[in-house]
Amino acid sequence: MDEVPGSVGTSAGFSLRLGQTIFSSASLLFMSLGVEFYSYTAFCYLVTIMGLVIPWSFTLALVDGYSVLVKCPIRQPGILVIIVVGDWVLSILTLAAACSTASVVDLLLHAERSYCPPKFCSRYQISAAMAFLTWFLSLASALFNLWLLPAL
Repeated sequence: MDEVPGSVGTSAGFSLRLGQTIFSSASLLFMSLGVEFYSYTAFCYLVTIMGLVIPWSFTLALVDGYSVLVKCPIRQPGILVIIVVGDWVLSILTLAAACSTASVVDLLLHAERSYCPPKFCSRYQISAAMAFLTWFLSLASALFNLWLLPAL
């Protein structure tokens, strides 16, 4: 069977997972630097979702790294179904968190009266941008693994 680049157990899959871990950690870091994030539900939602994405992506990055080193990709259908469902759920939740955070930051910046200090708003914007990058990589992982699933 041919390997799908970006699927579980490949070096491209390892790169995608590592990128997800780095961008989601950066998003969480930039959001947490501002102590005012708990005032808005969308920001709390982003922190919660990034808190779920980090261990998921890091664990799968370890699995991918091990699979690449041992040269034994994971091809059990049950495990792949769990990974595909987890990727899709987290991808959708990450997109929702990134969109809600970006819209709240935009609303705070463009209100008649400024509700957000510029220092905090720029951090929130960077956090939303990192969340969008996390979503993009997560969607790519989900699509590549979904593509691999029918081949089993």
